Amino acid sequence: MNKRKINGGPIPRIVVIGGGTGLAVMLRGLKQLPVSITAIVTVADDGGSSGRLRSDMGMPPPGDIRNVLVALADTEPMLEKVLQYRFRNGNGLAGHNLGNLFLAAMQDITGDFTHAIREMSRVLAVRGQVLPATGQEVTLHAVMTDGSCVKGESQIPLAGKQIRRVFLEPEDARPIPEALEAIEAADAIVIGPGSLYTSILPNLLVRGMAEAVRASRGRTIYICNVMTQPGETDGYTAFDHLDAIHRHVGDCLIDTIILNKETPPAAILQQYAEEGATMVQPDIKRLQAAGCHVWADNLIQYRTVLRHDAERLSRMILQLAQEYRAGRNSG
Repeated sequence: MNKRKINGGPIPRIVVIGGGTGLAVMLRGLKQLPVSITAIVTVADDGGSSGRLRSDMGMPPPGDIRNVLVALADTEPMLEKVLQYRFRNGNGLAGHNLGNLFLAAMQDITGDFTHAIREMSRVLAVRGQVLPATGQEVTLHAVMTDGSCVKGESQIPLAGKQIRRVFLEPEDARPIPEALEAIEAADAIVIGPGSLYTSILPNLLVRGMAEAVRASRGRTIYICNVMTQPGETDGYTAFDHLDAIHRHVGDCLIDTIILNKETPPAAILQQYAEEGATMVQPDIKRLQAAGCHVWADNLIQYRTVLRHDAERLSRMILQLAQEYRAGRNSG
């Protein structure tokens, strides 16, 4: 049991749910703060190195898990580069990521994917707990507004159609017990940032996951994306993101939403427009009318792509978790 304290009391327990690079960026900031982290990560990926290992070895896709492990690890920069290295040549090796192969080897040795993650976490001195959303093999499907159905997480954004809903196969995939225990004990449950239909909803669609989040006494926080994603959320506002989550898993799941309100420079917007992406509009009044507490701030950083400011975002999450814990203790 973690006995570290902040301001004389136990540190806040934060569960993050999602996948993709946005989640990893946020976790790099969050791990610097006095919090206890559990990351629950999607295992619906079927593309690239992850997809090949999933097919060849009958294991859950390791890519999103690997990114989160590296983000939370206390490692030397060179080791991080090694774990993120992708082979360019080699018969059978080309395209594979070394960290993915590391996780595949760990599963082969331990005989269990969750155990493999635990052992890799120990080797990398990971600051927190990393868990798959489910221990079962799942496939993501999307039903489009024209009635067609697309199979596979990697294929959904490529279809060029508007998504009506997504679902998992098998539909009765269950969370692992450790994930449910972490959610029950959390002071804050953070959903996102990440691709709405292919990184966030695959976690919440695991049977029992959304129900556990809804039943938790912790504050549920949704981190809305900065930009829309072509093939997934074209034209979506912040409210549209929230509405899609509630349409899939029921109302009253999210009580707080964190939004970026800073408009990127015109040159950056033009760069994204050429790829079919636009800024997610922060329609605050609609969110408030839906019963959400809204925290809006300037939250973007730009290097080669737009990302959330991990340090500022993490401090907002910590503040919300501390406020919740203080209110619960005083009540």
